[in-house]
Amino acid sequence: MEVKQIVAELEKQIDRLREARSLLAEAGAKKRGRPAGKTTAARGTRKHRLSPEGRKRISDALKRRWALRRKALAKPAKAA
Repeated sequence: MEVKQIVAELEKQIDRLREARSLLAEAGAKKRGRPAGKTTAARGTRKHRLSPEGRKRISDALKRRWALRRKALAKPAKAA
């Protein structure tokens, strides 16, 4: 009789642990991801602005890059 009582107590404890586990799993699942109420539109409102000087630096760098590329492509054609 005592063994049956021990088994019954263990089953009760297992049920309580399973219930606690499911509650913890639900609580953890609710906290993952983006907070509620935040939309993707709110994230995209910040604009990155480039100063005219920065734009000119980039433009000059690209012009130099393409000039070097054209020069590199022209050399093998002349050699052939």
